[in-house]
Amino acid sequence: MAELELIAATTAGLEAVVRREIEALGYAARVEQTGRVAFAGDAAAICRANLWLRAADRVLLRVGAFDAADFGELFDRTHALPWQRWIGPDAAFPVRGRSVRSQLSSVPACQRIVKKAVVEKLRAAHRAETLDETGPVCGIEVALRNDRATLTLDTTGPGLNKRGYRQVVGKAPLKETLAAAMVLLSFWRPDRPLIDPFCGSGTIPIEAALIGRNVAPGLHRAFAAENWPAIPATLWHAARAEARDLVRPDLPVRIVGTDIDADAVRLARHHAELAGVADQIHFQQRPFDELSSKQQYGCVICNPPYGERLSDRATVDALYRALPLVLRRLETWSHYVLTARKDFEALIGRPADRRRKLYNGRIECTYYQFHGPRPPAPGTPPPARENAPPPAFGGLGPQADQQAEMFRNRLKKRAHHLRKWPRRGITCYRLYDRDIPEVPLAVDLYDGCLHLAEYDRPHDRTPAQHADWLDLMARAAGEELGIPPADVFLKRRQRQRGHDQYDRFADAGRVFTVAEGGLRFRVNLSDYLDTGLFLDHRITRSMVRDAAAGRRFLNLFAYTGAFTVYAAAGGAASTTTVDLSRTYLDWARENLALNGFAGDAHRTVRSDAAAFLGEYQPGPVWDLAVVDPPTFSNSKTLDRDWDVQRDHAELLTRLAARMAPGGVIFFSTNFRRFGLDEPALAGLDVREITRQTIPDDFRNQRIHRCWRLTVPPAPTESAG
Repeated sequence: MAELELIAATTAGLEAVVRREIEALGYAARVEQTGRVAFAGDAAAICRANLWLRAADRVLLRVGAFDAADFGELFDRTHALPWQRWIGPDAAFPVRGRSVRSQLSSVPACQRIVKKAVVEKLRAAHRAETLDETGPVCGIEVALRNDRATLTLDTTGPGLNKRGYRQVVGKAPLKETLAAAMVLLSFWRPDRPLIDPFCGSGTIPIEAALIGRNVAPGLHRAFAAENWPAIPATLWHAARAEARDLVRPDLPVRIVGTDIDADAVRLARHHAELAGVADQIHFQQRPFDELSSKQQYGCVICNPPYGERLSDRATVDALYRALPLVLRRLETWSHYVLTARKDFEALIGRPADRRRKLYNGRIECTYYQFHGPRPPAPGTPPPARENAPPPAFGGLGPQADQQAEMFRNRLKKRAHHLRKWPRRGITCYRLYDRDIPEVPLAVDLYDGCLHLAEYDRPHDRTPAQHADWLDLMARAAGEELGIPPADVFLKRRQRQRGHDQYDRFADAGRVFTVAEGGLRFRVNLSDYLDTGLFLDHRITRSMVRDAAAGRRFLNLFAYTGAFTVYAAAGGAASTTTVDLSRTYLDWARENLALNGFAGDAHRTVRSDAAAFLGEYQPGPVWDLAVVDPPTFSNSKTLDRDWDVQRDHAELLTRLAARMAPGGVIFFSTNFRRFGLDEPALAGLDVREITRQTIPDDFRNQRIHRCWRLTVPPAPTESAG
């Protein structure tokens, strides 16, 4: 049989991939236009192309192409083509069409003209009065572009993505052809590990397994042209026999697919069984942030959620920002991510090494590629750390090692300087407070545990590099101070927005009991930005204890109630602890109970501070109070946001009206640009005591500001 003109239709962006696939089958190919790769071959090429092409959508047989500026020309030129060679007297030949920048712009009209021309040609050629179209399907397409018509027959039938193994479609399905292309565009080879951490129904791992074992993707399905008399069945048998002979043994390294959705993982396992590659893939339910591997030089290939719905946007943004922090663990790996998010590179903090526009269905996406180091040649030892090529995410230069050494030396000096503090009963204190500008950390000791918090400062590291840098500093601190890694806790400190000051960001539950001033407190070093005990108020708490004897004490914005415990220890007649958070009120009750303070004398109230004060008429209710509010708070339960600069004077005035004559209010804030509204507080004796309340272990003398506000004593009657 003479050579045929064939076209592999494909999704835009995959033309080069499909061209390489066709050339691997032994046929010369060229990209004809967007979505179309032309090649020539005999009838056997139709069989082999349908069986083997992984990234193409279908294989078309070009019957003819010609200029057509009017319907008469379209009819005549269509009628002249040899349709009878392929379409038998009983064959069904539906016509579909499309038109781009052509005078014949009505697609339905073009379809009718082509159908009529083919009918007349077949009736004459087969000497048939009628064509019942009950036999095999020979789908015709008329495609007009710039007034040139191309007429093709569809040899495939249902698209090539219909491999036959995906019987149930999961959420946000990825076409098999696109998944295969993603693997073919990567550095992955069958002897390298591969992980898809968002595997869904398993399409990427399954397609990779089929590629790795060289299983023809169409081996277990039928094609439209199999029923065409013009293509002998022997050609299909030979093509399938060739495909079976070329299947390779099991992969040397199992592919891994994980997903947080248990139902998706079960579906993925089912699909892998239907595809015949279940033994090549390990599917596991696991969240993305637990991704890890001890293997080297692998590939992560994934299609994470896009967050197209507004309700999912914040969650997906957080996922993308976490992506480089997780992938940095795989230092020698390369990473490939398909997403529709245009801001993906901004979210992860680094540009891709390569990117390619692709389409997931009708969704325009970009395939971002991040290249890790190449595997060393066989028999070659891996390079030393200082000579190793940089990873795709993370990695540090010699400057980081120099900073870590300076950090160690400073910690050593500070630890020696404060070595006597534990013998004085101070076991929780600040050891380091941005002493070295290049290492902007706060380092606190909590009874043998180490807590590091980062100050948000500009730097030129990517997010993954910065995470590596923080890990290096935490490791250096633990090693220098002899504290095991399990007792070293690292958190990133940023300027507070809303109620972020106390937000939970982990669930490790590392809670310890520590001592301060002869009292005991529960601290959580793992799960919150702040631990539950503000070390900069150690002296202020002692002042409250010294002033508390016999007094009625109020703690507004109480957090975990440390001031309340000190007041109770100082002999307060009663304590009232107010906070809007149920979590922190429970914590405050734990701290009170831990020190033996319980009962009606120690009341806890869940309320907004202003609303709580509004329940009381002016008059003596309390003798001593502490107000230590956050800078901002935007809780959903508040009528309006709290702003310490805007709202402090009104709150303190309302509180003063409910204090007994001579009552004392300790007011503190860590808002650095705060200005106390003294004119609004003119009725009070106002004295700033910031200097007296900053502990010696705090290098930052503006860690907080503090005032002692005294209500004037009651006037005395003059002698008559």
